[in-house]
Amino acid sequence: MSDDRRLAVLRAIVEDYVSSHEPVGSKTLVERHQLGVSPATIRNDMAVLEEEGYITQPHTSAGRIPTDKGYRLFVDRLANVKPMSPAEKRAIEAFLHGADDLDDVVDRTVRLLAQITRQAAVVQYPSLTRATVRHVELVGVGGRSALLVLITDSGRVEQRVLDVRSAVDVESLGVSLAALRTRVNASVAGKRLREARDALTDLVQQTPATDLAIAAEVAAALGDCLTASLEERVVLAGTSNLVKSGPDLATSLGSVLEALEEHVVLLRLVQEMTEDPARERGALTVRIGAENLHLGLDGTSVVTSGYGSDGELARLGVLGPTRMDYPTTMAAVRAVSRYVSRILAQ
Repeated sequence: MSDDRRLAVLRAIVEDYVSSHEPVGSKTLVERHQLGVSPATIRNDMAVLEEEGYITQPHTSAGRIPTDKGYRLFVDRLANVKPMSPAEKRAIEAFLHGADDLDDVVDRTVRLLAQITRQAAVVQYPSLTRATVRHVELVGVGGRSALLVLITDSGRVEQRVLDVRSAVDVESLGVSLAALRTRVNASVAGKRLREARDALTDLVQQTPATDLAIAAEVAAALGDCLTASLEERVVLAGTSNLVKSGPDLATSLGSVLEALEEHVVLLRLVQEMTEDPARERGALTVRIGAENLHLGLDGTSVVTSGYGSDGELARLGVLGPTRMDYPTTMAAVRAVSRYVSRILAQ
């Protein structure tokens, strides 16, 4: 596919088919696009494109539609990600602004993606296994009780109320907690959670004897927070948009919806896209049609992007028919991921 004109014909076919939902003929291409050649030449180009598997003819008398291979070439070489307009950017920012916590961020994000792309949207919760410790707070809350708060760079907050039985008195407990808070943050802040958990043993061993018992209780509680078995989760919205996608998913809609109900399938899908060796960190990833190996999803396309401080914390994206507006969808996913990353960083 080194012929620039044939690439231009393929681009025109993809764009027209996405727009009209109808097979595209040579006459339509001549009327709508300035290709600079005769209808006969375009028909010859379309014949070559069909022979090479980039387009197909659904009916004998019909025009042509793109194949998965044609969409892949379009995404890789022909599609320019459309920049979001200032109004669209302001709308995204306004929708996500003021989120109270991580759950609120995820909920707003998945609804926003479904709304602006008119596809099914999926957002993966940040995993504590990939997060780092941002800060540990440790304060007395009355009597011999203390509040332990673990804050990660993913926005997740874990807290425990401790009954510090080893404290001699309330006054000394407050002094001990203040000193211990400083040592804890010096030891674990900025570390991956597994590394932070391993550092707790050294922290206790290096604590002065007067605070050793309190340090052991705090370390045990913090260890529980760090190793909390929070299940990997994804949130889905906009599945009703798939019903409105026209004939593209008509024969496979039941299988698609069934697959989407199995969140383990979605988790595996986004994890595979995270581990794609050809993907740059935080970059957009597009899987088209049969590239989705999961049962029921081989008739769909999935566009995702990483989000977080380095684009690697988790992924978000959309799923829809292969006949989707790839440039616009890719722009929306990229823009939303950047706003979510900015919110979590704050």
